[in-house]
Amino acid sequence: MKLLLAEDETALNEAITDILVYHKYLVDSVFDGADALDYARLGEYDGIILDIMMPKKDGLEVLTTLRSEGIKTPVLLLTAKSEIEDRIAGLDAGADDYLPKPFAMGELLARIRAMLRRREDFTPDVLTFGDLTLNRGTYELGANGETQVLPKIEFRMMEIFMLNKGIFISGDDLLAKVWGYDSDAEIGTVWVYISYLRKRLSALGSKVEISAKRNVGYTLTEANDG
Repeated sequence: MKLLLAEDETALNEAITDILVYHKYLVDSVFDGADALDYARLGEYDGIILDIMMPKKDGLEVLTTLRSEGIKTPVLLLTAKSEIEDRIAGLDAGADDYLPKPFAMGELLARIRAMLRRREDFTPDVLTFGDLTLNRGTYELGANGETQVLPKIEFRMMEIFMLNKGIFISGDDLLAKVWGYDSDAEIGTVWVYISYLRKRLSALGSKVEISAKRNVGYTLTEANDG
């Protein structure tokens, strides 16, 4: 499961990120509302944890914009405010749940699990394309009865491909989605990891290929027999 965390308090952001990673979530973390909106628009997230009081754009503004654009990713709001009016405003804006600060990490985890179970558009734990499977819980890529456990970067790249079947994704988009907007990674890194994944597909004997279209991007295709 991949989550976006938007929290401007550095210590709290780092603490939440650490506990989520420990519990096997993939996490992108940002520190202001403008970045939260950009990441939420372009990323493939199962859920968003969104602080209300943030610089540049507040959480309610980010949430309202996302919902107006048809983005239905579940959102858990975090805020230091506990008045009932603020909770109502958040839920009316399209939040799925609301957790006032301070909170116990155990409660946060429970709220996240509940939020993900209530997703309107359920994304299965095992993604499929042709003869290929990707287990999002174990990071296993499989075909023909064989499996390989993917390192984090390779898993995230393959997950993006399998969630966007038939859609060409540019190298720049892959760079942003996998490594993050602030990464120092260059486009050549994308090419290297595409090569790693192609070798894994070949080792598994899969008929699925990563196809490239010049100046457009990459997508998964199935090789034709004969």
